[in-house]
Amino acid sequence: MMASLNAAGWTASEPDDADLIIINSCGFIESAKRESINAVLAWRKQYPEKKILLAGCLSQRYGDELKEALPEADRMFGNSDLAGIAAAAAAATSATATAPTPVIKTGERPLLSLPGSAYVKISEGCDNRCSYCAIPLIRGNLKSRDISDIADECKALLGRGIRELCIVGQDIGSYGNDKSCVNLPKLLQKISRLKGNFWVRLLYIHPDHFPFPVLDLMKEDGRFLHYFDLPFQHGSEKILRLMNRKGSASQYLDLVGTIRKCFPDSVIRSTFLTGFSGETEDDFRALLDFQEKACLDWAGCFAYSREEDTPAWSMKPRVSKKTALERKKIIEERQVQITEKRMDRFIGMTFDALAEEKVEGEELWLGRLPFQAPEVDGAAVIETDGDLQPGCFFRGKVFARAGLDLRVVPV
Repeated sequence: MMASLNAAGWTASEPDDADLIIINSCGFIESAKRESINAVLAWRKQYPEKKILLAGCLSQRYGDELKEALPEADRMFGNSDLAGIAAAAAAATSATATAPTPVIKTGERPLLSLPGSAYVKISEGCDNRCSYCAIPLIRGNLKSRDISDIADECKALLGRGIRELCIVGQDIGSYGNDKSCVNLPKLLQKISRLKGNFWVRLLYIHPDHFPFPVLDLMKEDGRFLHYFDLPFQHGSEKILRLMNRKGSASQYLDLVGTIRKCFPDSVIRSTFLTGFSGETEDDFRALLDFQEKACLDWAGCFAYSREEDTPAWSMKPRVSKKTALERKKIIEERQVQITEKRMDRFIGMTFDALAEEKVEGEELWLGRLPFQAPEVDGAAVIETDGDLQPGCFFRGKVFARAGLDLRVVPV
């Protein structure tokens, strides 16, 4: 959206000087929807004379309803055709469009991540149809990008100095299922032909259809990080079936074992969901048992958010919000201990690391190691009185752990 606006002649400014404030929203779960609406109300209160455009998933999912229920937003813009943002901005401000919808060259968009890292979205939408999930309602069915287009974007980003390509999608393991003769391993083979020293990090692979050939590719090309983001969600087979997921705790543990056998240094992240309709104390104990046996390096946990128009909306018996949050807290507290123990195994080891930013007034930098994904995992706290380059690799040795972060010294 930013690239389209820039190409159409719009420029970013501070809110005081802006003609239009664009709020990019989320409509996935109740707390995110509430946060998005509160953002509109807060900006309207602060700038009663400004035009406000509510963009993103909330507008896509509830655009018609919000036109009447949220008059504080002057216009709605969904996510079905992001290239139309410039026209929507012009309409919101009654401005005359200065140019037709621009064509944005692959890889030339503005980058919002920390130095050296960029996300590469390879698909949109999802066909998994987990019963609790609103993504298909917002994003639609799976739509995979062409391999050549993705590879061109990766090449362009590397040319701009990017050193970490984070491959993302609602489920990258399903990439290519909507096309013939296209899949994730073939895409990674294409990326592996690119020259240079960089990381490729794979984020969010549904464990029910893990593409095992990617393990062979990782063995052949060390630039593919041994980092696996696998949202298991639960350990009770009954709950997994209610979620419309095909796996089981034993199958998921086998997958974890296979990965760790191939790569003893591998790092596995997952997410869990507590309080799903029908979750009993026995089901929760099954989740705790799975969490203990899987011994995952990183894991997040969410309390179930009941979403209208999803198959789970009418499921009973429902679990109280209080119980769901209590179970979430237990999972999170247990995971801290597991993660700390898993991180301790890296103390004394040396890795390529990515420097991101200097801590003002300190002889410290912040960055990440190969087993730390942007924003969701711990950080590398780098102790040095020398100069590192933001967005560049350096060789670092882990000498201590500080909570979930690791302390590193350049070598």
